[in-house]
Amino acid sequence: MKTPSLLRSMLSFSAMTFISRILGLVRDQVINASFGVSWMTDAFWVAFRIPNFMRRLFAEGSFSTAFVPVFTEVKEKRSHAELKTLVGRVAGTLGGVLLVVTALGMLGSNAITALFSPGAIQQPEKFRLTSQLLRITFPFLFFVSLTALAGGVLNSFHKFALPALTPVILNLCMIAGALWLAPRMDVPISALAWSIFAAGILQLLFQFPTLRRLDLLTLPRWGWAHPDVRRILRLMIPTLFGSSIAQVNLLLDTLIASLLITGSQTWLQQTDRLLELPLGVFGVALGTVILPSLSRHHVTTDREGFSRALDWGLRTALLISVPAMLGLVLLARPIIATLFQHGLFTAHDVDMTALSLTALSFGLPAFALVKVLAPAFYARQDTKSPVRAGVASMAANMILNILFVGILFLLWRGQNDLADGWFAGIARVPGLHMALALASALASYLNLWLLWRSLRREGIFVRQPGWGKHLTRLAAACAALAAVLLAGIMIWQGWSDWPTVTRVWRLSVLIGAAGVAFVGVLFASGFRLRDLRAH
Repeated sequence: MKTPSLLRSMLSFSAMTFISRILGLVRDQVINASFGVSWMTDAFWVAFRIPNFMRRLFAEGSFSTAFVPVFTEVKEKRSHAELKTLVGRVAGTLGGVLLVVTALGMLGSNAITALFSPGAIQQPEKFRLTSQLLRITFPFLFFVSLTALAGGVLNSFHKFALPALTPVILNLCMIAGALWLAPRMDVPISALAWSIFAAGILQLLFQFPTLRRLDLLTLPRWGWAHPDVRRILRLMIPTLFGSSIAQVNLLLDTLIASLLITGSQTWLQQTDRLLELPLGVFGVALGTVILPSLSRHHVTTDREGFSRALDWGLRTALLISVPAMLGLVLLARPIIATLFQHGLFTAHDVDMTALSLTALSFGLPAFALVKVLAPAFYARQDTKSPVRAGVASMAANMILNILFVGILFLLWRGQNDLADGWFAGIARVPGLHMALALASALASYLNLWLLWRSLRREGIFVRQPGWGKHLTRLAAACAALAAVLLAGIMIWQGWSDWPTVTRVWRLSVLIGAAGVAFVGVLFASGFRLRDLRAH
């Protein structure tokens, strides 16, 4: 069977992910307009973020990066019957462990809330609501992790579209929850939690028909002693840190944000959502399609093919992430005002979200490049190098969080903000959540640098010719893009004061003009689409 090109696989994945991310924006628009920004929305986002974090860490992070290389090796070298047995054993073992974790999470929701939202302890209503919502959302982890297993199987067969489209179900369920179920419930915000629970079940069922066509839909069986399952488990443990450092940092941000002014959790959630549009559509897509390719090259000892695939991933990641970073930084306020300033989401909320979006977007190239570099280690079943980089980055993130919150508090505090102590003071000053976003961005660059240094030291990657031209073209195109955006935002100011239609068409003109300038200069300087082709 001919292997599809990496570009075609990435575009297939990206197209489906783009649909999901656009619906995600619609979902957040509906939630913001329906519920606004309050202690209740803060409670919901914490209750959603905890199982969602664990999903990304265990299922999409450590599990996928450990499972895909082993699964690819079995697929390339052994019979289909052994491959089917592996799927059943992994599903049974993963499902059994997840059942225990889910039960513990539901029973210990109060303790988990106290751990990750300590600022809510002094607000009994908020603490109680967060804990109740967490008990409803936690089973999402069980279903969506098994969905990630199914997605890993499909990706190994170069079927990227269906797993990428699956999150659409979650967004549709949450939109229905906000618009239809919430008005019918005593506690309207709990409708969102129940919609997440339902989406977890539906997402798993959505994978079954394609698995059956591949003859890989089998009954789960406990397989703790199975040699390949044990190998996956051994690879998983260290990758808990290495593959999902951004998610660990996000959860630590949640902890600190609980100590800040009301609304900080919601503003950070909207920031994360907007950053996930380019990162999910392209950054995650690159990492997803490149892992099976790198694993195949490693299994067949094709060192040249391994380097070519990795080189393609790095160039493509830069080509997409750098202009996306500039666009988000320069257009932070216009984008947020256009997308979210409706209903109960106010101009003040726009300003607060823009602060953190500007800071976090600075780290977008690093986030994207890490998504490409990490698979280079996991494909070779090297989990130690990403762990070392991840732990260092996480430690730096925590230090920078505290440092930047302190600096901004001292710069922005009022006359009496220290009268009741630091904790009471930082809970009154708006905008300190920007410090958390900036710390995450800088920590991501440290993670990137450590991975790159390890990669070069071990001689895994041999740079392909043409990097000088590639970077020169990218710099010139980005300069043109930035010039157009700066001119536009100088001419058009006061976005929050305009009607929605005006915001939409002016933002469309800005993005369109900047895109034309970027692509025009890129092609004028010699870039061609064939430069993105790789196998």
